[in-house]
Amino acid sequence: MRIAIVGAGAMGSLFGSMLSMVSDVYLIDPYEDHVNAINEKGLIVEQEDKTSAKFRIFAASDPFQVKQGIDLAIIFTKSYMTAQAAKTALPLLSEKGLILTLQNGLGNMELIADIAGKQRTIAGVTSHGGTLAGPGHVRHAGKGPTYIAPASSNTPSINHIKDIFQAAGIETIISQNLDTLIWGKLIINAGINALAAIIRVPNGTLLTPESEKIMEQAVNEAVNIANALNIELPYDKPFEQVKEVCKKTFANKASMLQDILRGARTEIDVINQAIVKKGRELGIDTPCNAFLSDIIKALEATWENRI
Repeated sequence: MRIAIVGAGAMGSLFGSMLSMVSDVYLIDPYEDHVNAINEKGLIVEQEDKTSAKFRIFAASDPFQVKQGIDLAIIFTKSYMTAQAAKTALPLLSEKGLILTLQNGLGNMELIADIAGKQRTIAGVTSHGGTLAGPGHVRHAGKGPTYIAPASSNTPSINHIKDIFQAAGIETIISQNLDTLIWGKLIINAGINALAAIIRVPNGTLLTPESEKIMEQAVNEAVNIANALNIELPYDKPFEQVKEVCKKTFANKASMLQDILRGARTEIDVINQAIVKKGRELGIDTPCNAFLSDIIKALEATWENRI
């Protein structure tokens, strides 16, 4: 299988490294220092036990350097770049090529389906965590299952994708319930990402009574929205699940924390702010998610003046 990773930051590079053991993988990313380091020295992936391995993978900042005939394009860009990523991936695909989003937040699948067609779109969520330690260097900061589901009943069988992922060591489960997948991950992100970015700590450090109080409020508001939308969540005790993810990814820096630390735009609009928006539509109050969203927006706006 020929696989293109569109958005080869921490998570894209991590998945690219694993999949490169069983497929032809091409990394596409605009960060030229990262691309050059991978091409010149290889991609270094460091595990939680501090062991590391080097992977020789072709990387490009110009997608036209990747030959057409891609069987699977995996989008790992930030959500605000989803439409452009889908437009980048589409002309690279083979006749039966598919696009898989493993991004955070709401709305990515719909954007991709609008551009590539619902029958060519797959959505998924993953429990793996990664941190970009530097150009050409990624830390694998947490493991767990990956779930994928077709956007349309007309989407060709995705069993082959599951088999490739499994062979690469990525535990993969096929689901038929997209809303369950997306909201299950959204609620976890809503509980962890913004708070970790605001107080600037790894996921595991959130497991204090003071932080848990805030996390629980954000999670409960999101669960109220999911219940109002009749969405069945993939776990019985949402807040307990959030704490479990914090434990499993103890040393991981949440993606929103990484963005804030480097002065980059975050994905708050498709996570906590998306919950606030849905709450307004349904007449459900979401004060904690609104406050977290406002603080993140304030951090984004004042990054250059940080003391």
